Formats: sequence, C-alpha cells, structure tokens
Amino acid sequence: MNSLPAIRHVASSSKSALGYIYLQCHVKPGASKQREGIISVSEDIIEVCVSAQAREGEANKAVREVFSDVLKCPKSDVEVVRGLKSRDKTIAISGIDVKGDEQKCISGIRDQLLNAVE
Repeated sequence: MNSLPAIRHVASSSKSALGYIYLQCHVKPGASKQREGIISVSEDIIEVCVSAQAREGEANKAVREVFSDVLKCPKSDVEVVRGLKSRDKTIAISGIDVKGDEQKCISGIRDQLLNAVE
C-alpha cells in the first residue's frame, strides 16, 4: 500500500485559508445497495463500498456521493483526483476551513467517517 495517512490536509496554493482534505480510499464497486457506504477507516486507508459498477465513471460518481453525504458537503466540493480507473483513489474535499488547527480538523473528519461505518 502507500505510506500516506488516510486523511491529510493540503494547503491551498492561493492566499485563501481553505485548503483541501485528501482521503486515501479503496473502493469496492458492485456491492449490494445495503452495503453502500464507508466500511472501515484505518490509519492509511478508508474502505468504501458502492453499488455502482466500475464503468464510465459510475463508481467514481457514487464515491463522490458517499463522501458528500457523510461529510455533509456539496458534491461539487468532492473530487476524485487520483485513481480514476483504479480501486485505490485519492479523493480531494475542498472548501474545508481548518481554522489554523489541522489536527483538530482531521480528527473531526475521521470521527465523521467512523460514525458512518456500518
């Protein structure tokens, strides 16, 4: 696997205080509708099941919807930035204000993800 943490903050290149939260994910497409969602959160990967198939971007769209719902942010703020054709993806969440405390922000997101685990 990779050595990056599952959840990390990447500062914006602009002067804005808003950066990006990057999420390292392993996606399992074609799951049953009942299993759709976050299934586990570890130090280095977030496992996500989606019922959509891995074709024509359907699974990527479903992954964006899962994170949008769990993190209560607009789908337009959720983007697959790496791994468009892979099960291992990097998801960028924009528009999150870390308010100067990166660790507190990351642990808040981790808590939201853990609370969503079925």
